[in-house]
Amino acid sequence: MNFDRIAILDWSAANRPRRGKDSIWLGLDDGTATNPRTRAEAFDALCALVEATLASRQTLLIGADFAFGYPAGFAQALTGRPEALAVWDWLAANLHDDPQNRSNRIALAAQINARLPGLGPFWFNPTRLPYPDLPHKGSTRHGNPFAEHRLADQTAKGAQSPWKLGGAGAVGSQILTGLPVLHRLRAAFPGQIAVWPFEPLTTPVVLAEVFPSLLGPEVNARLRPGIVKDRVQVTLLARALAGQPDLKTLLTPPDDPRISEEGWILGLGHEQALRDALA
Repeated sequence: MNFDRIAILDWSAANRPRRGKDSIWLGLDDGTATNPRTRAEAFDALCALVEATLASRQTLLIGADFAFGYPAGFAQALTGRPEALAVWDWLAANLHDDPQNRSNRIALAAQINARLPGLGPFWFNPTRLPYPDLPHKGSTRHGNPFAEHRLADQTAKGAQSPWKLGGAGAVGSQILTGLPVLHRLRAAFPGQIAVWPFEPLTTPVVLAEVFPSLLGPEVNARLRPGIVKDRVQVTLLARALAGQPDLKTLLTPPDDPRISEEGWILGLGHEQALRDALA
């Protein structure tokens, strides 16, 4: 199984328009990349990419660099449905994110915490606003029934907890702001976009979670002064995936019931195959 086009999306939860380092990058397997200033601009770029793919009757794989699910049990506790896509629905209905990147992600995390047992699971408040339900330190949380990491995060070297909202390498805020955008993208093209590994891959466009750090040494070897690492990561991973003789193996996650709720990282466990494609 292969795709005509592959795009990789590196995300940002920045609270203002931003370009360059630590911003949003959308890279294609032809080596080109764009750098939307805001999440609204990124959504428009994704829509244009999907529209072009459908118009040309091609297929497209979009890899997004943030978790598609949370540790097992969270979806049921939050939404009453043990499905990752139920969390997508809930976040899309409750996250507010304006055209200038101002979102309520921190307040929303505190709101979620207040609905669940104990104190947590989300933590780290980067604002000056008091949120009693959102502890600043992870060590002060208590009474949470959820694992700190998903199965994929335990396997991928360098992957961080989805509960951490700020600090070096934190991905929690990217997930809270990214999943609603992918939810809106699916809504804009009903029946045309499937989410791996939660749905059958019978649509022309597929969304999959990726982790560009799987190619960390290869990315670092290509860095030069003035070159943004994020740009290298998205284009290099897109090339590596496009160079696979058959993506079926990479699109077959481990046989673990947690994955149906937590998701999985495309290419995890197949790093050598990705490197071989670049070579």
